Order: sequence, then structure tokens, then C-alpha cells
Amino acid sequence: MTDQTTQEEGASMRTVVAASSAGTAFEWYDFFIFGSLAQVISKTFFTGLPDAAGYIAALALFGVGFAFRPLGALVFGKIGDQAGRKGAFLATVLLMGGATFAIAFLPTYEQAGIIAPILLIILRCLQGFALGGEYGGAAIYVAEHSPPDKRGWSTSWVQTSAAFGLFGALLVIMATRAAVGVEAFDAWGWRIPFAVSIGLLGISVWMRLKLTESPAFAKMKEEGEASKAPYAEAFGQWKNMKLVILAFLSMMCAQGAVWYTSFFYVQTFMEKFLKVDPVTINALMMTATAVSAIFYVVFGWLSDKVGRKPVMLAGMTLALVFYFPGFHLLERAANPALAEASARSPVSVIADPADCALQFDPVGKAAFVSSCDIVKSTLANAGVSYDNQKAPAGTPAVMKVGDVVVASPSAEGLSKAETKAVKADTEARIKAALTAAGYPAKADPARMNLVGMFGVLLVFVIAATALFGPLAACLVELFPTRVRYTALSLPYHIGTGWVGGFVPFFAFAIVTAVGNIYAGLWYPVFFTLVSVLTTLFLLPETKGRALDQV
Repeated sequence: MTDQTTQEEGASMRTVVAASSAGTAFEWYDFFIFGSLAQVISKTFFTGLPDAAGYIAALALFGVGFAFRPLGALVFGKIGDQAGRKGAFLATVLLMGGATFAIAFLPTYEQAGIIAPILLIILRCLQGFALGGEYGGAAIYVAEHSPPDKRGWSTSWVQTSAAFGLFGALLVIMATRAAVGVEAFDAWGWRIPFAVSIGLLGISVWMRLKLTESPAFAKMKEEGEASKAPYAEAFGQWKNMKLVILAFLSMMCAQGAVWYTSFFYVQTFMEKFLKVDPVTINALMMTATAVSAIFYVVFGWLSDKVGRKPVMLAGMTLALVFYFPGFHLLERAANPALAEASARSPVSVIADPADCALQFDPVGKAAFVSSCDIVKSTLANAGVSYDNQKAPAGTPAVMKVGDVVVASPSAEGLSKAETKAVKADTEARIKAALTAAGYPAKADPARMNLVGMFGVLLVFVIAATALFGPLAACLVELFPTRVRYTALSLPYHIGTGWVGGFVPFFAFAIVTAVGNIYAGLWYPVFFTLVSVLTTLFLLPETKGRALDQV
């Protein structure tokens, strides 16, 4: 091979990686804007709901986009396995970009009523559908161009696209909020990050139009070996279906749980429970995300040397053992006054269990006006943990903090105005008792240990990137070329979509139901543990496999 040929192949590979990663980063940018603006979205499109229910509805809507990703994986996976990789993920970026740009011009709930959230749901579904076909196409396209001994390193650049997308989303949000002010941003400035995506769309489409088909697929197509029935082959033949199940249980359960806990639920936790201001959260997450971009490549490169399995197993195990200690450390670093008050003056809710409802109603039909419901909703909105104690049947609920007891009357059967007055009075008395006991309304910036907070985030970043960096290469190497796009995409997007996308939603809902701000962590713990055990005992090493022989 001549030096000129080597240089041309190197330049071609750089173009492949750059175009694939840039387009994927743009799609992640589109998707992450929404997750980062959950608080504003809840106020804009769910103003008919109480604060807690509105926030949960916004988080659930964030998850809805992920729920549609497996469907997109199936549709675009079939296109990619039959017509080619390039066309499939060119279509996904156009669909994703159009849906994101349209969100910028949606009417608010106050302007259009129920039509506003309905339109938003439709666009979120289109976003999820498009992203379902994006990742698999980009990862496969890069892997099928890459030399076997550099496949982990090459595909790790596709993984960094998530970091660049999230970083870009946070940067644009922070810059816009600083430029127009917090009040204007909440009123209309939130539309700007969605609107500017049209420029990123143009760049992504231009770059992808320059690409040619992947060599592995082109060879298979030329030999007439392309699959005529990808679904039947991928999911109807046990030899392939067992790989789909293995990929989901060994890698994707942990990927969804670890990555979205590390980069999204941690934001929910700091904002809703630790009462850290959004500007500080954005700055910390931007720094952590920028650092993560380096680690994706480092761990992808390392997997080319020592194997995919040990690197990924180390990452998911680190996350598993650090979930609870990490979030406890985060509380002490971000809001030490809250940690001190919780230890000094624990809160209890003493109520008749029959009087307590599950504090979740995303459609806004239920009225949480019982004595117990009023107490628990106030504490949930305040981000205060509490113990549940059983009271005699028929007795009104009380909140106890230290030696202070606050009784809550029931608002059942009262008019809307009377109910509002009862809830306002009870909330005022509960908040006054919490304040007297030393519970802070907000985290004190003067007492924040920003270095400690970043240290906690950095551990989660290392765990997430060690898992995610080699993951694309491992997935591509696990499946045969004929059905690779279809078979790979489904478990990936069930894991990231259904497990990962709903981490903030389920974790927050668990907290409001149980009363402990750490209870939501049992959700990612369960899925991460499943992957640790499956990877350890069942996942084979795939490093260096010839893709046309899989």
C-alpha cells in the first residue's frame, strides 16, 4: 500500500467519522434541549396541573420521545438493512430537525388550551421515532469503515456525539437565559434553542450528502446477500434473537440506567430536591459533559487494547456501587443545610394510609385534597424527605418535624376557592415549621462545595463513559451484517429509550410516593445490576471480530 493510498484512506475515515458524529450530535442536541428545559416546559404546556404533577408530566413527555425510539429503530433498521445505511440515517436527521424546529413555534397552554400539549406530544413522538434510526446507522456506518484494531476508537467518536449534543444544548440554553433574562426566558426565550437548530440541521445534511455507502453493505448488496426479510431473520431466528436479548440485558439495561442517571436525573435531583439554582446546575453539567467527551475516546481506545467486556463491566459496576453514596455526597456538597436539618430534625408524616393517594396524575383529573395528600404534596414540592407513620383510621394527617406538629385539615367536599385557601394555609404552616427547624428554601451558594459537587459528577461521568465508549463497537461486532441495523437498533433503543428515557420520570415519581429523596435510585440500581450479572457471566468478548464473518 502506497503512502498516498494510506493518506487517502485516513482522510476518508476522518470524513466518515466527522459526518456521522456531527449529525448524531445535532440529533442529541435536539433531544436534550427538551430534557434540560423540563421545568420550563411544565410551566408552559401543563399550567392546568399542580406543580408536582406538572413537573412529572413534563418528565413523562421527555420519556415519551424515548418510548417511540424502538419503533423508529424497526422502521429505519429495515430500510438500512435493505436499501443501505446512508439513506436511512440521512432521512432520520431531516425528520428530527424538522420536528425540533417546529417546537419553537408551538402555542402555549394559555394560548391554545389542550391543543398545545397535544401538538407537543406529536412532535416529541416524531423526535423519538427519528432518533430510533439515527444511532444504529451512524455506529454501523463508522464501524463498517473502520479497521478491526481501531474499531473501538473510531466508534467512540459517535459516542462523544451525545456529549457534544448535551453540551451544545446546555450552552445555548445558558447563553439565551443570560442574554434575555430569567423571566423573559421562561416566557418566550426558551423557544430560541429550538429555533437555532435549523442551522445545525443544514450543516448535518450537507455533511451526510457527501458520504458513500459503507463497504460491508455495498459488498453484500453486490453479491445479492442483502436480507429480504430483516424482521424475520433478526427476531424469528433464535441464533439472532438470542443476541438481541443478550445485548439488551448485558449492555443496554445498564446503558439506559447509568447514562441517564448520570446526565439527567442528577439534574432533576439537584434542582427539585437540593434546590440548587439552574445556572449553577448548567455550569456544572456543561463542565462534566465537556470532560466526558475525552473519556469516551479514551475508553473506546482502551477497549481496542484490553477488550470491550472488561471496560464496560468496570463502568457499570462503578455506577452500581456509587449510586447511593454519590447522591448522599452530592446533598452534603450542594446543600449542607438540608443534610444537617434532615439529620437534626427528621420529618414524619403520621396519617391514615387509606387517606393517602399516589401523588401522580399527568392528565390533571384527580384532586389531591385529602388531609394526607396536602401534607405529602407540600413536602414533595419542598424536596424534604420524611418517614411514613400509620395513624388510626379516620384521623387527620399531621406532619412532625422535631417537636413541632402541624395538623392538616381535609379539603374534600369544599369549593375550589375554599380548597385553595385550606391548601395555602396548610402549606404556609408546614413551610414555617420547616424553616424554624433549619430546612432551607434554597441551597446557599456561599456554603456550596462546587469542587465536591463536580467530583461526584466526575465519578458518574467516568462510569458512564467507560460503559458507553466501547459499546457501539461491541454491538456492531455482536450482530451479522445482513440484519445488523435492525437487530442492533432495537435493543439499543429499548434500553436507552424505555429504561434510560424514563429514569427521571420513574425516579421522581417513586420519591413523591415513598417520601425519601433517595428512593428513586432503586430504579437505576435494579437495571444496572441486571447488566452487571449478565455481562459478567454471558457476554462474549467481541474485540477484533471480522464483521463479514459475524
